[in-house]
Amino acid sequence: MQLNSINKKVNKNKINRFNMDLNKNLYIMGALVLIFTTLFLFYGIDMKHFDYAISQRIPKILAMILGGGCIAFTTVVFQTITNNQILTPSVLGLDSLYVLVQTVIVFVFGSTSIFIVNASYNFIINVGIMVGASILLYKVLFEKGKNDIFFLLLVGMIFGTLFKSGSSFMQMVIDPNEFLALQSSMIASLNNINTDVLMISMVIIIAMIPFIYDDIKYLDVLSLGREQAINLGVDYDKLVKKMIIVISVLVSISTALIGPMTFLGLIVANVAREGLKTYKHKYLITGATLISLITLVGGQFFVQHIFSFNTTLSVIINFIGGIYFIQLLLKESK
Repeated sequence: MQLNSINKKVNKNKINRFNMDLNKNLYIMGALVLIFTTLFLFYGIDMKHFDYAISQRIPKILAMILGGGCIAFTTVVFQTITNNQILTPSVLGLDSLYVLVQTVIVFVFGSTSIFIVNASYNFIINVGIMVGASILLYKVLFEKGKNDIFFLLLVGMIFGTLFKSGSSFMQMVIDPNEFLALQSSMIASLNNINTDVLMISMVIIIAMIPFIYDDIKYLDVLSLGREQAINLGVDYDKLVKKMIIVISVLVSISTALIGPMTFLGLIVANVAREGLKTYKHKYLITGATLISLITLVGGQFFVQHIFSFNTTLSVIINFIGGIYFIQLLLKESK
C-alpha cells in the first residue's frame, strides 16, 4: 500500500512537471507573438504619420491573427481526423475550389461585377459554395456506405486536380485585363490583405467558438482511431462531419484574408506536435496557433524591414515547407 502511494505521488509529480513545461513553452510562444506584433505595429513609424500608419497596420495584424489561427486549427484537426501528420485541408481541394469560384465569377460576370467589386458578397459566395461542396462530397460518399476517410481524401485530391485544371483553362482564355483581377485571389500576399471582410470573418469565428468548444476534448479520443473512438463512446461520424464543415468555413476565411498558403499549416501543426509532445488538443491547437502567428507576423516584419520586399513571405514559407514535407515523407517511410 505504501509503495502504491509512493508511485502515485511520483506519477502525479511527473504529470504536474510535464504540464508546467507545456505551459512554459506556450508562455514563451505568446511572448514572441507579443514582441513581433509590437515591432510590426510600431517599428519605423514617423510620428507625423502615426495615425495613418497604425490604421494601415492594425487591419493587417487582425487579418494575420484570424488567418493564421484558422490555418493552425484546421490543419491540427484535419490531421487528427485522418490520423496522418502529412495531410492538410488542401488535400480536399478546398484551396483549388476557392480559386475556381473566383475564376468562374470573373469569367462569367467580368472583373467589374458586384460579386468581385463587393468584397462582402464575394466572401459570402465563396464560403457558401465551399461549405456546400464539402457537405455534399462527404454526405454522398458516406451515404453510399463508403465510411472511409481515406476514400474521401482520394476523391478530394481528384476534384482538387479537376478544379485546378478548370481554373487554368478559363484563365488562359479570358481577357488579360480580367486575369489581372484574379491575381490577388490566386497568390498569397500579406501586402494585399482583404480587410473588407475582416468584420464578417470575426463574427463567423466568434459564432463558431461555442459550436465547437465542447468537441475539442473529443479530438483527444478521435486521435486513437475510428474503432477506439467508437468503443469509448464518441459519435465518430457526427463529429467528423461537423469538423469537416468547420474546416471548410475556416479555410474559406483564411484563404479570403491572406490567400492560399499550402505548407503553412503543415509546418505549424507538426512543429507544435514535435515541440509540445502531447496528445491534448487544447495545447496542440494553442501551440500551433501561436507558431502560426510567429511565422506570419515575424516573417512579414523581416520581409518588410530586413529584406525590403525583395521576396515575399509566401515564397519563403512554401520553400521551407516543401523541404519539411520531403523530410516528413522520408521519416514516415522509415
